[in-house]
Amino acid sequence: MLNSVFTGNLTLMSITVMAATAVVLGILNAQVFAFRSFQSRSFSLTLALVPLISSIIIFMVNDHLGVGVAVAGAFTLVRFRSVAGNGREMIAIFASMALGMVLGMGYIGVAVILFVIIAALTLLLTALHFGRGGEARVLRITIPEDLDYDGVFDEILKKYVKHYELDAVRTRNMGTLYELTYHVAMKEGSLVKEFLDEIRVRNGNLNVVLASYPDHESL
Repeated sequence: MLNSVFTGNLTLMSITVMAATAVVLGILNAQVFAFRSFQSRSFSLTLALVPLISSIIIFMVNDHLGVGVAVAGAFTLVRFRSVAGNGREMIAIFASMALGMVLGMGYIGVAVILFVIIAALTLLLTALHFGRGGEARVLRITIPEDLDYDGVFDEILKKYVKHYELDAVRTRNMGTLYELTYHVAMKEGSLVKEFLDEIRVRNGNLNVVLASYPDHESL
């Protein structure tokens, strides 16, 4: 079961089994990483097809495994050059590529076992909300230019946030407004609405954004 199906003479059956397994595991992998997480249709399609594509690359350059790994890795990481991806998406891409590499070498049983381990850990840690208590977020607060921002929100931040850091300050609207960017980790059980309402009272009800980290520049 754990031996490569390509150890003997290549047959149409062995190649078909490899390709079919890659498609099935790719679809299942996409479903696993979509569990309790927003995932676009295009990214789901990517996860479903990466094992098949990377397995074909590895299969075709089996005598030059390093070249196959480099080519497959380059294709799977192209997305992150134009769109900022989070850690979960990167792990999903690497998992799909790993499955394809193993299948491309003919180790179907190993690929199935690898998928079961990855899927079980992903589903378990997601269901347990692993890491949520210290989840990093980005807080952006817009203030008028005449408000001294140095320490003005410290009292509110200490009340609702476990730890925080002022990361950047920039002007907006031709210098009539300032935007403060904080990296924060909310305390367990903190009420986000109350937190934002207190900030709005302090900044004159101007724009406030609390986003998951990393966020996108459009926020």
